[in-house]
Amino acid sequence: MPPLYDVVCRVEIVLGTCTLKVRDCLNMERRSVIRLIQSAGDDLQVLVNGVPIAHGETVIVDDNTAVRITDILPPPGGEAPA
Repeated sequence: MPPLYDVVCRVEIVLGTCTLKVRDCLNMERRSVIRLIQSAGDDLQVLVNGVPIAHGETVIVDDNTAVRITDILPPPGGEAPA
């Protein structure tokens, strides 16, 4: 097995983004609502080590929440794989 197979990568799933003023962050309380730029049902962004690699959608598998990959993005600064 190639040695790179054991490299650990940080995977993040981005539900959405927004811009807030520091004042708004400091005024947050439990049950505060943060409005996101994305619409409900939009694809989630999948990042590996901070680099966007795919889009996905939320799914339930058994009793767990998961992400199904719906689209693979081309490598940054490169062409899509053939």
